[in-house]
Amino acid sequence: MSAPVRVLLVDDHAVMRAGFRMILEAQGDITVVGEASTGTEAVASASALHPDVICMDVQMPDMDGLEATRRIVSDPAISAVVVVVTTFDRDDYLFQALHAGASGFLLKNAGPEELVTAVRVAAAGDALLSPAVTRRVIERFAASEPETVAATPTPTVASTPRPALIVELTERETEVLRLLAEAHSNAEIASALFIGEATVKTHVSNVLQKLGARDRVAAVVYAHRHGLVGPGPA
Repeated sequence: MSAPVRVLLVDDHAVMRAGFRMILEAQGDITVVGEASTGTEAVASASALHPDVICMDVQMPDMDGLEATRRIVSDPAISAVVVVVTTFDRDDYLFQALHAGASGFLLKNAGPEELVTAVRVAAAGDALLSPAVTRRVIERFAASEPETVAATPTPTVASTPRPALIVELTERETEVLRLLAEAHSNAEIASALFIGEATVKTHVSNVLQKLGARDRVAAVVYAHRHGLVGPGPA
């Protein structure tokens, strides 16, 4: 049996942390290794406890969850992935969370099963955002250029040339990246391409390495920004 997924809970409300702990520890494959009530505590706990997944609140005293996420993700000694969990269904939080390096975004009004699934999926490195959220948020996020080149007009999808990094991908890797960018899970990609999930994971790993992407979200953003997939429905 594989080791349980190690989770760090970060929220300034003790009742919320207790609820999350109860839900997660009822699962046989998840263990809560610690709690933190501020961003500063979160950074210290992430370094000391070595969790696999951090469930991170946004609005907290001392240091907010977005800044804590930035510090955790930028620390090469910390391998945890961050799932931002917030009360606020706001696009700006979604954008900032992705910019900070979060691997997923979950609302606190989600059902218990969604929290459990989010932790498991994040730990496995699979797609975390639902197709609806992915199309609404990732495409808008990817359409904007980084702040360092904000003065440069963003080219349309039609006029965007295929970047060299995508050209270096094999035909199958390009297919996998396109399906990732369309919000498909590993299982759905395997079914669409008539290959096994283990093979999909290998292709995803190769794509991330070739693109220099830290996770699947970064690869999806890259694909949308460079026109590998077209705009989704309004």
